[in-house]
Amino acid sequence: MRQRSTPELLVAPDPEKLMPRRFFAWLWIASLPISFGCGNVDYRPLAIGENGEIIVVADSTLWVGRAGDALRMALGYYVQTLPNPEPLFTLRPIDPRTQDDLDRIRKFKNVVFIAALRDSSRVSRLVQQAFSAEALQAVRAGSAAVVPRRNLWRRRQLVYFIVAETDSQLVEAIRREASKLQRDFNEVARERLATEMFEKGRQFDLEDTLMAHHGFAVHVQHDYVIVFDTTRFVWLRRVLPDTWRSLFVYYEENADPAKLTPAWIYATRDSLTRRYLQGNAGGFVLIDYRQPLETHQIDFLGRYGYETRGLWHMVTELPDGRLFPAGMGGPFVNYTFYDQRSGRLYMIDGMVFAPGFEKREFLRQMEVIAYTFRTREDVVSETPASP
Repeated sequence: MRQRSTPELLVAPDPEKLMPRRFFAWLWIASLPISFGCGNVDYRPLAIGENGEIIVVADSTLWVGRAGDALRMALGYYVQTLPNPEPLFTLRPIDPRTQDDLDRIRKFKNVVFIAALRDSSRVSRLVQQAFSAEALQAVRAGSAAVVPRRNLWRRRQLVYFIVAETDSQLVEAIRREASKLQRDFNEVARERLATEMFEKGRQFDLEDTLMAHHGFAVHVQHDYVIVFDTTRFVWLRRVLPDTWRSLFVYYEENADPAKLTPAWIYATRDSLTRRYLQGNAGGFVLIDYRQPLETHQIDFLGRYGYETRGLWHMVTELPDGRLFPAGMGGPFVNYTFYDQRSGRLYMIDGMVFAPGFEKREFLRQMEVIAYTFRTREDVVSETPASP
């Protein structure tokens, strides 16, 4: 059982002159089929860095110009549906000048290279070495290249190359592919986080109970507990000393998909939280309509639905019927969709309470759990037939 190792690269006495050739070797070696030993196990190290951080490899003048602005709008814009706006991803620019810079870059989880071929910058020359003559010819003819590579140098890694002939074409390519960039980096972030969240253990018995009683299940972390399990409504909660997270699932049988609208989602969520999500000292949870509320139509695991993001707050009802904010609140993410095979409308809602902490990654944990959703029909269709 032999394992092939990647050849070490020599130390360049003149980084400015030799970096392009060495960078090409670095990329070319990474693109070769690698034997990982018995069972095709990948023994390479895990990528490092924060899950919500993206390393942007770009010339400094490009980063502060229109292309950098376009990338910030695509991946680094501030999310307004959090209590204090946080960027979708934290972008960290690097203009590599030495081999050590390049070696460090290839260790990170999320990396984006952006370059305009017409520039004479170091990064442009580096990236050109990574493309074939035919690909470069196509780019120079006006066909910008936006190329993703999974696990290029390390496991659990996503690297994107965005290359065009001019700055203007680069800006256009970034804007055109913004949705795909967001989707791909969000998906890989959820995949990594799912591994981290459930490696300590899942409550398989509880998941089986959900499936048996309700015909659906989600992955349940080791320290979640069920608060309510009643007709067509289940509420799970994770309480830690300084924070808590909760997720509820509601469904309607024999549902009419035509009723699935943003207005119905808001009214239904408020009705459920008013009834079930009540504070110890009175009060109940409602959507905070004073703050930004965003709803978008999505394909949720192959199902027609909506994603809603906003803020919740605890309120109390005064004797005259007015609602008074009680001060407690946080962000939520809600997925409401129609499951055609079961004829049900489902609502999956994740909430976060974490005063004094940034909320972006906590809320991503709720996304991860929601995306483990499956129904009895899903399980049956995935079970291999007996021989």
